[in-house]
Amino acid sequence: MCSSIHQSRRVVVTGLGVVSCLGTGMHFVWDQLLSGTSGITNIKGEAFEQIPSKVVGLVRHGNNPGEFNLTGLPTIDGRAVTQMTQYCLRAAEEALTMAKWKPVQDNDKERTGVCIGTGMIPLEEVVNAGELQRQFHYRKISPWFIPRILINMAAAHVSLAYGFKGPNHSVSTACTTGLHSIGDAFRFIRNGDADVIVAGGCESSVTPLAMAGFARMRALSTNFNATPQVSSRPFDKARDGFVMSEGAALLVLEELDHARQRNAHIYAEILGYGLSSDAKHITAPPEDGRGAQRCMEAALRDSHLKPEQIEHINCHATSTPLGDSVESRAIQSLFKNHSSNILVNSTKGATGHLLGAAGSIEAAFTVMSVYTGTVPATLNLQTPMTGCDLNYVLGSNITWNSKFNPRIALTNSFGFGGTNASLCISEYVV
Repeated sequence: MCSSIHQSRRVVVTGLGVVSCLGTGMHFVWDQLLSGTSGITNIKGEAFEQIPSKVVGLVRHGNNPGEFNLTGLPTIDGRAVTQMTQYCLRAAEEALTMAKWKPVQDNDKERTGVCIGTGMIPLEEVVNAGELQRQFHYRKISPWFIPRILINMAAAHVSLAYGFKGPNHSVSTACTTGLHSIGDAFRFIRNGDADVIVAGGCESSVTPLAMAGFARMRALSTNFNATPQVSSRPFDKARDGFVMSEGAALLVLEELDHARQRNAHIYAEILGYGLSSDAKHITAPPEDGRGAQRCMEAALRDSHLKPEQIEHINCHATSTPLGDSVESRAIQSLFKNHSSNILVNSTKGATGHLLGAAGSIEAAFTVMSVYTGTVPATLNLQTPMTGCDLNYVLGSNITWNSKFNPRIALTNSFGFGGTNASLCISEYVV
């Protein structure tokens, strides 16, 4: 019975919502990405003065096209909602509107779920509450303090806002969170637990404490403070660390027959999902790339694909000296001679690193690549790093002239703790 369900339930993407430093709204952000725009800017303020990295990706707030605001969102109790959750609610509204799925019937709501996570809790909320406690101001601590910092609250608020009564699941696996969320949702639908799931990640950690912590680890870019637009440079010889960014990205995943029955527009199909652990080090991946390789291998097995059917990989590549090299090495080891045929890019050159939302925004970009047949260039990649001979997409976007039908891609995410994910995304062909 389980095998029959597994084989018959295909999962497609019918909606996408993005809030990022490039803008708000999938089509707006995609156009910005293809135009070669960088969303990276300088961080200002007394609290950031001692932090050596001055480059960040901040969401633009306002009422102009592509700017974040709360207009049109479901009514929510602001006392219980952090900025991170606000970003998530906007991304959910964008994705559900695109999917044309806001059910009113109970049976539809019971078959619709959420799978949304974040990499870190809002650290400043804890700092502020802790200071009040140390000053013996117990009654000044908000009764909403705990609900505001729980990892699953973004998922909970989306569920509450739209009345979704299916699976309510939250993932927190550092920078792999967004992709794990989508992969888990894919399996929930494939296994019959729901027909529709809103899935992805959200993050709002561009704060003094979070930046100070990453800076002390020497993980952040510091060499390009005067020119922030070129600071995030995946695979480039001059890369010196990642750029902290904020935002949210959600996909509406839907069982294929369910989508067909309501004549939904289909942007892509999810074919498979792979996971692995490095079991090597808390923050550094193994230099041979075996953890990343096993993860991609698992996604291929789950998709029932041969390596040569993959023609594009949207990489995790964050612009760190070790990480970018390890991922490239893993691609070479797995795909061997075929690796030179794969269009390899990283969209973090334009967006920076959204931590818990990184995997989901990159999954959204991969969906758009298989849908439109365009692979965005890796921004700021001028001199590719030595030691890896891959077909990096540098200089300009590439029109994806596939040898196969449909176009098929992988997108990767890796996180602290040695946790890895890879998702196989295909062009949908009737």
